[in-house]
Amino acid sequence: MILRALYNLAQSDGLLADPDFPLLPIAWLVHVSADGQFAGLTDTRVLTEAGGKKPRLVAKTFPVPYQVGRSGTKAPPAFLVDNAKYVFGRPTPDKPFAEAEGAEKSAWFRQRIAECVAETSDDGVRAVLALLEAVAQGEQDVRIPDDCRSNDLFGFIYTPDVDVLVHMRPAIRAYWRRSRSEVAAGGSGADPFECIVTGDPVAAPGLFPKVKNVPGGQTSGSPLVSFNAAAFTSYGLSNNENAPISRDAAEACSTALQRLLHPAYPDPHPSHRGQTLARRNYRLSEDTAACFWSDTRAADPFLDVFAELFEPDPAVVGGMYHSVWRGKPVRFDKPGAFYALIVSGAQGRMIVRDWFTTSVADASDHLAQHFDDLNIVRNTPVPKGGSLPPVLPLRVLLAALAPLGRRDAIPASLASDVFTAALRGTSYPLSLLQRALERSRAEIGKTEWADFERRDARAALIKAVLNRRHRRESQPAYPEITVALDSTNTNPGYLCGRLMAVLERLQQVALGEVNATVVDRFFGAASATPRAVFTRLLRNARHHARKAREEPSKRGSARWLEGQLDAIAAPFDVKNNGFPGFLDLEQQGLFVLGYHQQRHELWRKREAPGDTAPISEMTEPLPPV
Repeated sequence: MILRALYNLAQSDGLLADPDFPLLPIAWLVHVSADGQFAGLTDTRVLTEAGGKKPRLVAKTFPVPYQVGRSGTKAPPAFLVDNAKYVFGRPTPDKPFAEAEGAEKSAWFRQRIAECVAETSDDGVRAVLALLEAVAQGEQDVRIPDDCRSNDLFGFIYTPDVDVLVHMRPAIRAYWRRSRSEVAAGGSGADPFECIVTGDPVAAPGLFPKVKNVPGGQTSGSPLVSFNAAAFTSYGLSNNENAPISRDAAEACSTALQRLLHPAYPDPHPSHRGQTLARRNYRLSEDTAACFWSDTRAADPFLDVFAELFEPDPAVVGGMYHSVWRGKPVRFDKPGAFYALIVSGAQGRMIVRDWFTTSVADASDHLAQHFDDLNIVRNTPVPKGGSLPPVLPLRVLLAALAPLGRRDAIPASLASDVFTAALRGTSYPLSLLQRALERSRAEIGKTEWADFERRDARAALIKAVLNRRHRRESQPAYPEITVALDSTNTNPGYLCGRLMAVLERLQQVALGEVNATVVDRFFGAASATPRAVFTRLLRNARHHARKAREEPSKRGSARWLEGQLDAIAAPFDVKNNGFPGFLDLEQQGLFVLGYHQQRHELWRKREAPGDTAPISEMTEPLPPV
């Protein structure tokens, strides 16, 4: 159950040690003198660089009166800690607004403080109210810093206290706890509902707190559980009565989800103040993220590098987990449970795209199999002075399925399906194969470095899809695909793909660079209806071979390539055009793989004098590309 797992995470990580005062970043501290005069402004932000990203200013975290997510024009103020609009009624450079709106919101903020003054008579909060009233009447001025942002929070320090925030003064803390408990009680002695997480009695289920940092969601946050229309009414229940959850459980679940989605959530442990918790999310697409966690600390080493396994950086991932890229799972003495939750944001709410539970050991096993299934020879040129990553990043794999690698064009459902199949060890969706084939045909002739990388990514995905389908069939129609060229594979689709690669190489040897190669013109038709094109292509190939043999430097290459054509095409009875009339989806995938692996053999350089690749068997070497 999602909510129960999130609730347990909040408890085990101490995310709500004090539910009434969770940790939040306060960027600006307003100092107020005993007589309500403005005494200065402190910037708590420090320049922080995390995860190799561009340095940015990060505010210091403090215990803050619990803030309920808000939206709409009538959104209520928070208590004693809020943004510039509510605190001073002033706009920030990044988000201007009408003067009347600021006056209204700041009046609401002051009203809430006035209620506290009336009940507590606390000197510190009385001084804050005096300052804000003076600012509203133009008697004092607090200048908003030029680099202040609309979501920056302001807090107050009463100068006699030196460094204690006003809302942490004993009388104010007690007042806030009383206020919260009265709201939770709901003013009713009856408890008609039972919390679906803890089993505690619930008098009136409230709204589920909003969670920020949801990809594609609103900046104000998105709730995980919400009922806001008559269509959700059933059995006489309305709103969140359909899924009753106590206030404490709802806040624990939303805080746990907030921690999982946050890029650098502040460590709540008192001795670790200023530090952040390890990242526990991975961005699958523009509007989808995967959250992951475990119920045991023994899994932390695996979880700490889990996201980096999909973005292969050997400098980040240790040797133990580097082996996962080679198809070798990591062994755990106390594996524990592994949870994964995939969410998107849309239309003001959070969408759960997938949720599953497994063990950390199984997740490691399946992840190793995932990388093993993706392993294939690469045709991408090695960058000058650099090297190719040990595996293809998941973002590259997904981008290869979109036109020209546009990540915003990747369907969220497809990204989710690939991720969950990798962790569950299940078959990849057939739609993955279909999209990879479509993009292969559409982009086959492009020659930029990124085009080669996307072709490698599509070939890897096709191999992974076909091999998992192969293992789940009692009588598979094709052999399991190997990492490199398999000269024993006689499947028609695979042979046709190999034939296309040899035809392309022979044309290049004979004619050099041309405007439209045989692949540019015929790849799509050859991969779907081989019989319609290959007889013609083979006739043209003989002309290319004769032209190449006229030059002594190309004669040996042309003869060897002709021999390859004859050997690969032999099973098809070329004289009677025995090529398949059409290839189904799987056979088209094999065509792409045959072309990809054969091309790697024909174009790659000899690695050593003793290299036994077919290219080294030529009487004369092929000319450089």
